Amino acid sequence: MMPTLSRADPSLLGRWWWTVDRWTLGAIGLLISLGFIMMQAASPAVAERIGTSRDMFILKQVVFLLFAGLATIGVSMLSPRNIRRLAIAGGLAALALTLATMLVGTEIKGARRWISLPGMSVQPSEFLKPCFAVATAWLIAQGHGRRRLGGMAAASAIFAVIAALLMKQPDVGMMAVITMVFLTQLYIGGLHIRFMVLSVGAAGGGAVLAYLMSDHVRGRVQKFWYGTGDHYQVDTAMEAFGNGGLLGRGPGEGRVKDVLPDAHADFVFAVTGEEFGMILCLIILAIFAFIVLRGLLRLLKEHDPFVVLACTGLVAGFGLQAFVNMASTMALIPTKGMTLPFISYGGSSAVAVALGMGMLLGLTRRRNREDGS
Repeated sequence: MMPTLSRADPSLLGRWWWTVDRWTLGAIGLLISLGFIMMQAASPAVAERIGTSRDMFILKQVVFLLFAGLATIGVSMLSPRNIRRLAIAGGLAALALTLATMLVGTEIKGARRWISLPGMSVQPSEFLKPCFAVATAWLIAQGHGRRRLGGMAAASAIFAVIAALLMKQPDVGMMAVITMVFLTQLYIGGLHIRFMVLSVGAAGGGAVLAYLMSDHVRGRVQKFWYGTGDHYQVDTAMEAFGNGGLLGRGPGEGRVKDVLPDAHADFVFAVTGEEFGMILCLIILAIFAFIVLRGLLRLLKEHDPFVVLACTGLVAGFGLQAFVNMASTMALIPTKGMTLPFISYGGSSAVAVALGMGMLLGLTRRRNREDGS
């Protein structure tokens, strides 16, 4: 029999187990398990189509998800102070590597977002989301009056640099998520409503500017809005949802994975709908909603403004990423090329999301005052 952890256990693992939000931890574990199942369903056909081993994507994703699970637990054991330090160091590294993609990055589908390494590609901008949310929360939470305004100004400067880099790649989906996270944090941080209106207006102006100046962005929007161009992937995904119905065609019986190039990544939700039906799709949606709402509800009794702002940004980024993937797969918004957290194939995405969820769990752990911040 495995030993049980007592509430009186003074070890690091014992103290962590009795202070972490086990409901959120369980929901994250469930998403990771579903990610493994969906990779078994979606990836073999994709691997065969590109002429490689049927198990290649599965084996890689097992390693990615295992590392993601360990990263979630490891980061959740850190104190708020160390989480802040990790976010600042990780954010600086991710920012430098995102800049490096402009020089040595690999161009895929008209975007330069990846750095090629032996056996895999890394998307540094994925790590900007959680690190940016925590770092800007620390800046915005600094004191009151001029000090807080100075923190907001510094956070705004960091945001401007990140937005410029993401537009250069271009990665409009990532920029939209980070923009919404930042605006949410500014609102929670107490920015005056007049400045909020100006900020929202500036974000809208930036979207219009991106449409006017970027052929990549304009093509995506026109394809969605005016029905121009190639709709093959979205039309095929919508057909897959229709074929799946309520209960799905059954594991391995789907056809969308045989014809969609990104069935294991951006369109894995369509594979889920075809093989397992609307019920599992709704369950996945409910798990994401549970993690977001649970994270926000745990902040109702929190008095540390840094923790409130950081966790708000983390759950907002997590929820928005899931929404963008599912909504674009169902033709509700233009396609964005954004993964479904823990379920889509991708090492950068899995580890970056795990980093954010580990930070969320670490910041929302029950602590005594002497535990430090």
